[in-house]
Amino acid sequence: MKTLFLGRHAKSSWNDTELSDFKRPLNDRGERDAPEMGRRLAQKHRTADLILCSAAVRARTTAAILAKEWGYEGDLLLEPKLYEASSSQMLDFIQELEDDATSALVVAHNPTITWLANLLGNLSIGNVPTCGIVALKIPCDNWSEVEVGRAELIEFDFPKKVEP
Repeated sequence: MKTLFLGRHAKSSWNDTELSDFKRPLNDRGERDAPEMGRRLAQKHRTADLILCSAAVRARTTAAILAKEWGYEGDLLLEPKLYEASSSQMLDFIQELEDDATSALVVAHNPTITWLANLLGNLSIGNVPTCGIVALKIPCDNWSEVEVGRAELIEFDFPKKVEP
């Protein structure tokens, strides 16, 4: 059994029009939301065995903050191709993860995060908001066996979600 966390980067800043999209940093809300989501992960889930993230500034900053709050002590695996990856390309990266990792967090961008969550879990999430996280349980022993439609939703959490 594998556990996959799909995370969308936190809210980013558009203040500096000189910066490329790839280099945009988090804004104040993103800097506030990411630690909160990391703490929520720590309260509910065992720390991921590995974290893979887009190399874009806002994604890797989000991943680093989540990792710190969640107690993750490994290195962040940066993948530049996740920046513009399609859901099938992102699935390819997931299928290549180290099999000794039973859980992984992938931090990347929309719309791909939403599309992939829906495909893997046969879900109908309209949009994974910034800093949102979809947790999926996947019935397989190896990441290469991850297939569309076989995952079970464990949780869908995001900063503005109100718990009952």
